[in-house]
Amino acid sequence: MKKSVTIAILLLIVIVFGGSMYYLYQKNSEDPVVYQTETPSTQTIVKKAVATGSILPLEEVLIKPNISGVIEEIFVEGGDFVKSGDLLAKIKVVPNLSALNDARNAIDEAKINLEDQKRNFERQSTLFAKGVISRADMDRAQVTYDQAKQAYGAANKRYDIVKTGTTSGLSSAANTMIRATVSGMVLEVPVEVGNQVIESNNFNEGTTIAAIADVDKMIFEGKVDESEVGKIKEDLPLEITVGAIENRVFDAVLDYIAPKGKEENGAIQFEIKGSLKKGDTTFIRAGLSANASIILARADSVLALKEALVQFDNDTKKPFVEVETAAQKFERRDVELGVSDGIYVEVKSGVAANDKVKIWNAIATEQTN
Repeated sequence: MKKSVTIAILLLIVIVFGGSMYYLYQKNSEDPVVYQTETPSTQTIVKKAVATGSILPLEEVLIKPNISGVIEEIFVEGGDFVKSGDLLAKIKVVPNLSALNDARNAIDEAKINLEDQKRNFERQSTLFAKGVISRADMDRAQVTYDQAKQAYGAANKRYDIVKTGTTSGLSSAANTMIRATVSGMVLEVPVEVGNQVIESNNFNEGTTIAAIADVDKMIFEGKVDESEVGKIKEDLPLEITVGAIENRVFDAVLDYIAPKGKEENGAIQFEIKGSLKKGDTTFIRAGLSANASIILARADSVLALKEALVQFDNDTKKPFVEVETAAQKFERRDVELGVSDGIYVEVKSGVAANDKVKIWNAIATEQTN
């Protein structure tokens, strides 16, 4: 019995030893792993945050009427340049029946009062001629009569204004003539002849007759995600690309970052604005969609590596690379990193321009047939 157990143990030892030897043989017969290398390069690295938005005028003025009526004539169209005071449109007043009736009644009341004061003035004049009343009484009668005449004339003018929007002696200041309040380009005229318009007052913002803006002063208005807003600050440079204008980049400066975000499609967005610096005569139409690259950091002509070549120590979390010292022999070197754009990263120290840095994705050599 003991002899059979001994034989079994010896046989097991032989099998394990043989298997080990076979495994080592197979391992040694495999082709060795060859690591490729890459040398650092000189790069200009720009760290950016991207915002989407559109190009808008810095100041857009909406021209609204101060009297209700119907558009009778339009003298401009979108794209025209106008100066402050230029005529834009003419409104035909559609009188309000209640206001027209009140104005008519005011004329009748003023006429009755005028006739009464006229009779009183004539009576006082007769008495003054006979020496019955004093000069002071006569003067008071004269003043009262003159005031009645003035009130009657004012009532008639008020009636004309309610009915037609103007009156004699005030045609130059008639509010039926809509004029530009600023100089610039007419961006749009959203009304047509025959359209009814509403006056601008405390209870209604009124109908827009035209929109005017200085197209030489444009801004970028867009939104950034909450994950990026903490990285940006005012006065950072912007690079604006407009989809409709190919191969052009416009410089701008970040002027405004909204203190409060708004939820859009489940994400919090913050509004930003930047003033464009137009160095040429390129015409940018208002409302064009654009993208803004916010320059967070920039490093010009610096030694850089691809980020994929950099590893981080599990314990210290510090970056390092492996540099080739001999054929397929590598040593670890700690590196100091700078600006990164997601592809390349600036290397401030740790490697030289001629060092060969190990590419971590090993590539096995092809087997020859």
